[in-house]
Amino acid sequence: VLVLVIGDLHIPQRAADIPAKFKSLLVPGKIQHVLSTGNLVTKEVYDYLKTLSGDVHVVKGDFDEISQYPDQKVVTIGNFKIGICHGHQIVPWGESESLAMLQRQLDVDILITGHTHKFKAYEYEQKFFVNPGSATGAYSGLQSSVNPTFVLMDIQGDNAVTYLYELVAGNEVKVDKIDYVRRG
Repeated sequence: VLVLVIGDLHIPQRAADIPAKFKSLLVPGKIQHVLSTGNLVTKEVYDYLKTLSGDVHVVKGDFDEISQYPDQKVVTIGNFKIGICHGHQIVPWGESESLAMLQRQLDVDILITGHTHKFKAYEYEQKFFVNPGSATGAYSGLQSSVNPTFVLMDIQGDNAVTYLYELVAGNEVKVDKIDYVRRG
């Protein structure tokens, strides 16, 4: 099962669009689920994500115009319970113990958050935490220079293989892989 994890696009306020190199990789019909940490900002961006998959889950970011997105959401994909939250509500932003408290409250195997615009994926207390960064490279309150990133997760049984796609200097796409195996 292929899951696109994406967020903090800030279109059109901080970025014009998703980079063309990324759009060429995001082919309709290949992705089964889209999980977004929010800050899509406009309905047009949501509509674009719906062209990639019929199953799109979005939580509300602090700049989203669409107010009916929930603050948090839990979805089950395969053997995994996955929690999604934008992350501006979690203080300090992106801090492991604060994120772990939310993970325990939601009782999830994987917690996906955003807001910092910086990719991060790690295992903590036998759970997996992912921040897909900003797919457009939109600046954040914490940093002005952000490399565009998104994540694809391939979920098979108790294994979630996480692929980080990063647009680096020279308009090249760099891909890194992280394996997470669910225990218990």
